[in-house]
Amino acid sequence: MQIVSAVVSRSVDACWQVFTTPSTMTSWIPGLRRVQVLATRPDGLPLQIRFEYAADLVYSLVYTYDLDARVIRWEPLESQQGGVRGFARFSPVEDGTEVTYAIEHDGGRKAAERALDDPRILIEAFTRRMHEDRD
Repeated sequence: MQIVSAVVSRSVDACWQVFTTPSTMTSWIPGLRRVQVLATRPDGLPLQIRFEYAADLVYSLVYTYDLDARVIRWEPLESQQGGVRGFARFSPVEDGTEVTYAIEHDGGRKAAERALDDPRILIEAFTRRMHEDRD
């Protein structure tokens, strides 16, 4: 599993909100074409999301949350290939939020899909999105 971190000059709550809102994902995940929430928790957080990614990859991920620690974990449905597993953690630091992002690719991913899913590219894209969105 590849793990990267970056500091975002935004609050933990602001980072958490963007990361856990499926409708924002296409604005910061390179190659992501479409997101569909298949199931949610009673508090509204997504439990299962279907992704259309890169040229023709479609997969669903199941999410779990540690709300107190501000950690999100995801993994593919057992029967699916081409997904990813990983986690994101949001920790308060003096200058904002340290975002730690970890990802492991399923064996069914093509080289081009893996390149788009490079965790350094993803964390840079998330950081850029957070710095552009100053509402």
